[in-house]
Amino acid sequence: MERRDFLRAVGPAAGIGLAGCIGNGTAGGDYDVGMSAKAFRPTRIEVRPGTTVRWLNTSKQGHTVTAYGEQIPDEAEFFASGDFDSEQAARDAWGNATEGTLFEGQEYTHTFEVLGTYPYFCIPHERGGMVGTVVVTEDAATPTASE
Repeated sequence: MERRDFLRAVGPAAGIGLAGCIGNGTAGGDYDVGMSAKAFRPTRIEVRPGTTVRWLNTSKQGHTVTAYGEQIPDEAEFFASGDFDSEQAARDAWGNATEGTLFEGQEYTHTFEVLGTYPYFCIPHERGGMVGTVVVTEDAATPTASE
């Protein structure tokens, strides 16, 4: 059973129970990665190939989701909020006009097809350690998260 299907099946009680575990719980757990003031929650998530991961800005700060382009698998598609085609393009666009920024309540999704490890970061909060990792593996029965 997919995590989202489970949450829908057990109702609002599950969202309340998970409220402190993922993001700030403001979306009732209907997302994979939340964003606090300066951290992704959870910082690491494991998914199977073909899974779409949903990031939701659960804070009042503006954030980005930007892959470390040189560190993702060679065959993988680059990903970044704002749909840029490279890490440098995302950095340049954010630096010039804060393009790609997700504001409170906004989301970004990306479907992961290639096995491997995908480190990513928030451009304005990278120096503060706002980084995360998506691990795409055949061994993930359902999406799992860890701090």
